[in-house]
Amino acid sequence: MEGDHKLRLFLVVLACVAGASRAQSASNVKARYHYYNPEENHWDLNAAHAYCAPWYANQSMAWLQKWGWTGFCGPAGPTGQAACGKCLNVTNAKTGAKATVRIVDTCSDGGLKLDAKVFRMLDTTKEGYHLGYIMANYLFVSC
Repeated sequence: MEGDHKLRLFLVVLACVAGASRAQSASNVKARYHYYNPEENHWDLNAAHAYCAPWYANQSMAWLQKWGWTGFCGPAGPTGQAACGKCLNVTNAKTGAKATVRIVDTCSDGGLKLDAKVFRMLDTTKEGYHLGYIMANYLFVSC
């Protein structure tokens, strides 16, 4: 009896872990471009008016420059302050072009708000520029 209880508990925990890991990615989300202009703003999250600035503006220059910047409001993963500072591998769903980005902001359209430089890297066909977005897949990764 006790063994059955432990086995059931183990299976519940395993299911929760598996569900949590699946919730850290999404496919076919709209990724729009945004002018964070990190170089022109001297990598200053406050100057870029990024939501995550109160918690991450004092990071080292190496930390701020390591990855492209994005706003995040995707359908899967942490939200608000809990998303700040986390990294995503973003893939253009049509072409397969990839980039790693750091979440520095939020958005409200259910997708990603990629810095224009990152957007151009992913938009290899230039179709996204004309549409105003690309369809992308993302996966949370370690920074």
